[in-house]
Amino acid sequence: MRQTTIIGIVAAILLVAAGSWWWSNQQTTDGGLSGAIEIDGSSTVFPITQAMAEEFQNIHPGVKINVGISGTGGGFKRFIKGETDISDASRPISTSETDAAQTNNVDYVELEIALDGIAVVVNPGNTWVDHLTTAELKAIWEPNSTVTMWSDVRAGWPTRPIHLYGPGTDSGTFDYFTEVINGKTKASRADFTASEDDNILVQGVSGDQNSLGYFGYAYYVENKDKVKVVPIDSGSGPVSPDDSTITSNAYTPLSRPLYIYVNTASLQREEVRAFVEFYMVNGEVLVHEVGYTPLDAQVYEDNLSTIKSLP
Repeated sequence: MRQTTIIGIVAAILLVAAGSWWWSNQQTTDGGLSGAIEIDGSSTVFPITQAMAEEFQNIHPGVKINVGISGTGGGFKRFIKGETDISDASRPISTSETDAAQTNNVDYVELEIALDGIAVVVNPGNTWVDHLTTAELKAIWEPNSTVTMWSDVRAGWPTRPIHLYGPGTDSGTFDYFTEVINGKTKASRADFTASEDDNILVQGVSGDQNSLGYFGYAYYVENKDKVKVVPIDSGSGPVSPDDSTITSNAYTPLSRPLYIYVNTASLQREEVRAFVEFYMVNGEVLVHEVGYTPLDAQVYEDNLSTIKSLP
């Protein structure tokens, strides 16, 4: 097992190196690229885009890439005004956002870049929660919920207060979770600790034995020693999130695609086009490296073809 793991790690490193070598050899020899790329949006997508930015800047140190985490909604607010080149998103762009972009003459291309599961987590000191049903999640998180104690969720659980942690209202994770669990986007009780930064949510749950929270699966993977994932039962038995259950959609309804949106006017700048193409060339390897579930290799190839076909 140890030998297999080592071989897998070496293979991943070689694939990233090969992708970087391939890309660096596609560039001109005029001293390298320069310029600045502005990116904002989903804190869930942030680790992927940040990893891409760091690898790209190793090849092109003259390009400055700023990656923000204002949430999917917050990122779109800037993107549709033409303030950013790329918007990270954990949900598709909405009709109203698309209309606003058209009003502002902002054209864009949507690129699916990974799969993710929303992890529901509790404190490691929680000894009573073995799983939650989607109906129980709804009872906890729906607007005007009367759940204040763990005993309100299921008979036999302790009469202890339940403290909730979740993404802020500008988050695509918040939008997706409320839609699939509560039946309507943004429909949620308001009395919970909210943050657009998933690391803050991890800290909150890890320091509170009575806590329950949710955020992107990769943040759970990075913090398995601090929080405990809760299997979710949507009718076919409890299922925990992992690469296989997310890819197969067995982890339903909390599996979802992740995206980047690229301003097509920004693609006229050599550094932006080079970065987006680099993103697709190295997507499969780096997505997995930072804890997310990669798409089929053909999707990244199709995305690359789409970018290359744009003027």
